[in-house]
Amino acid sequence: MRIGVPKEIKADEHRVALLPWGVAELVARGHVVYIEKGAGKGINIGDRVYRKAGATMCSKRELYGIAEMIVKVKEPIGEELDLLRDHQILFAFLHLAAEPALLATLLKKNVTAIAFETVQADSGLLPILAPMSEIAGRMAPQVAGACLLKKSGGCGMLLGGVPGVSPANVVIVGGGIVGVNAARIALGMGALVTIFDVSLEKLRHLDQVFSGRVQTVLSSPRNLRDRLETAHLVIGAALVPGAKTPHIITAEMIRGMQRGSVFVDVSIDQGGCSETSLPTTHSKPTYILDDVVHYCVTNMPGGVALTATHALSNVTFPYIFQIAADGLDWALQDRILARGLNVHQGVVMHDAVKAALSL
Repeated sequence: MRIGVPKEIKADEHRVALLPWGVAELVARGHVVYIEKGAGKGINIGDRVYRKAGATMCSKRELYGIAEMIVKVKEPIGEELDLLRDHQILFAFLHLAAEPALLATLLKKNVTAIAFETVQADSGLLPILAPMSEIAGRMAPQVAGACLLKKSGGCGMLLGGVPGVSPANVVIVGGGIVGVNAARIALGMGALVTIFDVSLEKLRHLDQVFSGRVQTVLSSPRNLRDRLETAHLVIGAALVPGAKTPHIITAEMIRGMQRGSVFVDVSIDQGGCSETSLPTTHSKPTYILDDVVHYCVTNMPGGVALTATHALSNVTFPYIFQIAADGLDWALQDRILARGLNVHQGVVMHDAVKAALSL
């Protein structure tokens, strides 16, 4: 199979979809790998290293023109949309429930689109999304600490406090992978942590995992409103696989928060879990609304591109290899990979995407 890996052009995105070791594995088995010149620059992997691994270096236009499968990190944007071809396979993070214009283009172009974030095991685990969720969760308290600084518009609160001064109150909305990792780092920084979730079973599990060091509260509008009023930091970590994230946090709840408090919406790539969330970039990560600092970067792991690229490659490569070795039809006999199929032959294949866009 002819596999193409373009350089990411989304703002502040420095990850690359395939590392040299992956190229070498594919080439050794007779596949041809095209890498766009400069694709690895963001993590200091030069074109020479890719050539040594067996890749063919080329321009973006050449790559899209010849590759049977395009492997990316983030969704295609701008000129990439025009370069997509009929019957081409696209394998990347897509978040189509929150991107109706992109979905329309994929349907029109007759592209087969497999979304990283909806590849799902029978257990419900999202094996490709999981490491990115871990990274985003661990980043959230770190970036929030900077947002709480006075120079950033924050209230000047130190997450861990100091002897004689109380630490910050941190509220995490969602007890999944993002929430657990955010809680772990926030606790390590000395904060007081509360996790909200709609599942009592999950809350019981979290109570055991953290040995009672975090408060667990059943999520409801009233409970959220009350806790947000005293929170210094709120982390949105809700996820409905493949679907647009519901607005769990209302504009009224945000208005009720303390002046200079911080809201980090990790759910923003699926539309955001607050009515006040608007996508931002690493170059301009925050805005202040109703005296609350909002951090809504849509590709948080891109800020730690080296770690994120290695973590992503560990989980994507087996599927890339599977599609290349077996062909699309045979590869999709694997139910885990098949759940990632979002668009095929001009038809939306994923139920959550259909529901989100009322198709």
